[in-house]
Formats: sequence, C-alpha cells, structure tokens
Amino acid sequence: MLRQRLIVTLLLLPPGIACIFLGGGWYFGLLLFFFLPAAYEYAQMMRRGGHRPALPLIVGGTFLLASAQAAPAFWPVLQPVAGTLSGGMLTLLLVVATTWHLVDFERGAPASGTDWAITVAGMAYLGWMGGYFTLVRALPDGLSWTMTILPAVWFSDSGAYTVVSRLGKHRLSPRLSPKKTWEGYIGGIVWGVAFGALFGALGSFRAGPESAVGFRSGAIVGLFVSLVGTLGDLGISMLKRQVGVKDSSNILGAHGCLCRCRWQGRF
Repeated sequence: MLRQRLIVTLLLLPPGIACIFLGGGWYFGLLLFFFLPAAYEYAQMMRRGGHRPALPLIVGGTFLLASAQAAPAFWPVLQPVAGTLSGGMLTLLLVVATTWHLVDFERGAPASGTDWAITVAGMAYLGWMGGYFTLVRALPDGLSWTMTILPAVWFSDSGAYTVVSRLGKHRLSPRLSPKKTWEGYIGGIVWGVAFGALFGALGSFRAGPESAVGFRSGAIVGLFVSLVGTLGDLGISMLKRQVGVKDSSNILGAHGCLCRCRWQGRF
C-alpha cells in the first residue's frame, strides 16, 4: 500500500504543483480533477448503502457551485455580485434537487427526503469548498497562502500517520475509526504547526514584508487545519459506517477516498 501511495504521489505531485503556480484556469482545473471524482464517489458510496441520491446533480451541482464561487476570481467585473451569483446558483440547485426527488418519490422511492438531504449535502459541501480554494489562490498573496495551507495539511496528515505507527496507544474515536489515536492527533497538530510556520516564513520572502503571510500566520494556519482536518476524516468514517462500506473509492488506489479532500485539501 505504501508503494502505491508513493507512485500515485510521484505521478500527481509535479503537474499539481505546476497548476498551483500557474493559477487561473489551470488551478481551477486541478481542483475539478479532484472534486468532481469526489462528488461521484460520494454519490456511489451512498448508493451502495441503499440510498438513492441524484448522482448527476451531485456531480453537476459541484461543478456549477464551484464555478459560481470562483467566477469573480476570473472576471473581476462580477465581484460586486459575487454573493448573488453563488447564492442564486445554490437556490437554483435546491429547486432542481427538490423537483428531482419529488418525482423520484412518485416513482416509488422509499426515502426521498433522506435522499434529497444527501444530494444537497454533497453539492454544497464539495461545490462550495471547491470555489473557496480558488478564491484563496486569487488573493493578492494567494500563491503564498496556498503554498502554506496545503503543505501544512499534507505534513499534518503525515505526522499523524508517523506518530500512530510508532506511539499510538489511546484511541481517539473507537467506534468511528479504531486506528486513530490521541497521540496521532497531537502529533499531526505539532507537524502541522511546524510546517505551516516553515512554509509561511518561506512564503513571506516571495510576498514581501508587508504581506500577512509569515511565520506566525503560517503557524496559525497549520494549527487550524490540523485541528479541524481530523473532523473531515471522522466525518467520512461516520458515513462509511452508516452505509456499511469499508472503502469509499478505488479511484486513486491506495490513496482511498477522494471525499477526504475536505478543508484539508488532500491532493
């Protein structure tokens, strides 16, 4: 499994880093490369659990919401109506999702209310978050912020795994994820803060002395993503336990669930 993880990482990392540095449509395309399969696997996971979410709406809604959120970053003329644009798109998708599941109920679906909630949750979570990743990159110091946030996430995750494999004894959430431990959680926080501070300091050299990016802000970002990142993992574990599946995806082999792209941004 470790070998598969390494191979996938080596294949995806160079083009991924290039897209981050290029920004614009390249970066948005990179996000879609991960978020759209994440939307697909989320819908498929819930279907394997006996639910009937609207797969086309979840995937299409993720794309439309992310695009509506990101549009002002590409066309500054839209910035005054950014909230209206994204809010209007969300409202439209809610209406379409409601119509879809009302029709599905009339055709015999046993739990359309639950299916509607699953559909809306998938669109909103993945689409809304995907748009915000683009907005962060579009900030004046967006490249420095992005290259502070993502390494903090990656190293926090690696730190948790390293500590768990060596020192993990006390389970963090035995029912949801028996392999997660308090030692790993704390180790992930330490690594996230340390590498967030490091990459924040490196980013400050590029952004300049007047930028908010720096050692202290990087440490704060690392602390935040480390604290909340585990919630994303546990949330996916909760869904998997509820629908009775072990693995939610094989799209990236040993890297497992693309839905875990959460705020951590696992890509």
